[in-house]
Amino acid sequence: MAMTITEKILAYHAGYDVVEPGQLIEARVDIALANDVTAPIAIAEFEKLGLEKVFDPERVILIPDHFTPNKDIKSAQQTKMMRDFARRQGLTNYFEQGRVGIEHVLLPEQGLVLPGDLVIGADSHTCTYGALGAFATGVGSTDLAAAMATGKAWFKVPETIKFVYYGQPGPWVGGKDLILYTIGKIGVDGALYQAMEMTGEAIDRLPMYGRLTMANMAIEAGGKNGIMIPDEVTLDYVRPRARRDYQVFASDADASYAYVMEIDVSHIKPQVAFPPLPENSRDVEEAVDANITIDQVVIGSCTNGRIEDLREAAAILKGRQVAPYVRLIILPGTQAVYLQAVREGLAEIFVEAGGVFSTPTCGPCLGGHMGILAAGERAIATTNRNFVGRMGHPDSEVYLSNPAVAAASAVKGRIASPEEVVGG
Repeated sequence: MAMTITEKILAYHAGYDVVEPGQLIEARVDIALANDVTAPIAIAEFEKLGLEKVFDPERVILIPDHFTPNKDIKSAQQTKMMRDFARRQGLTNYFEQGRVGIEHVLLPEQGLVLPGDLVIGADSHTCTYGALGAFATGVGSTDLAAAMATGKAWFKVPETIKFVYYGQPGPWVGGKDLILYTIGKIGVDGALYQAMEMTGEAIDRLPMYGRLTMANMAIEAGGKNGIMIPDEVTLDYVRPRARRDYQVFASDADASYAYVMEIDVSHIKPQVAFPPLPENSRDVEEAVDANITIDQVVIGSCTNGRIEDLREAAAILKGRQVAPYVRLIILPGTQAVYLQAVREGLAEIFVEAGGVFSTPTCGPCLGGHMGILAAGERAIATTNRNFVGRMGHPDSEVYLSNPAVAAASAVKGRIASPEEVVGG
């Protein structure tokens, strides 16, 4: 029986030759992941059940990234709970401040997630790792607690939607624009509990950082997972980083799909998602015409916090100034990204432009710290969600974009296109 890449990975980890959509399976996991918001709940459940040892101290990964550096006593207590548990369990992969990064940027960078893996994380954007050809999905903290002990989890095999991207993208159009456009077409529940398989010539040409951005936001369409079949771009990224063996899976040519959607990327402009949902995606020109003034710009997060994203923003900001009364906050995804940005002079560009260059943290993306919005304030961000109150007060607004649009908006003081700043 022909299978998709998602079905093949699930079958392999469940010990079956074949699985089909709707089937309930118990499968072994390669990685069980949690952060400083979700890990304390999982740890409490783990200990409440009287469990003593995790299934593998190298495959249970704890990353304090949401409220770090700790913003208050509560967040410090949560991180301490993680740290103490990591010590007791002898976890190999607990990343303390100074070595920490935003989890979904850090794990691929460190070679901890690999093609063919089955990954669960107590964070909805765990689906990021599908860009590496892994099945990766978010779970609740109690499910994670069981997986930390047993190394297994239950799944219902999802149907797969195949998205075929073709054509040549225009200027300033990248992975963020492709996924925002897609979500705009199918809606925030358009792929509910379905796998989003992303393929086509435009994906073949897309660099790894753009692929990671696209897979990251599969959950914003309701997807169970986002996934791409590994190719040489994937393997060139993985080979120097891999810490263990891996297996590459690919969809069969005659695999069955819920449906196939073809998207011509040559018609896609830089996108801006208007509040309060990522599905409210429009061409940047519409936002320019609407003259939407802003108070804050956030560039970074697990969606767009990689070095290439910072380079894109720096190309817009170099030699320019952030508009008066606008706050620009740059959040590199990991310490390695931070250091590279310093070495390349990007940090200097950001600071000279009037921006804040922060240590890695999720921070404002979830309304945590390092950039909370007050009532009536408006931000444009390279983050992944713009729900009501997502970045602060319920009466604030968040618009989503790629790094170039966000940087141009910081210069103009309103949502702007990159061409308005650098020409083209």
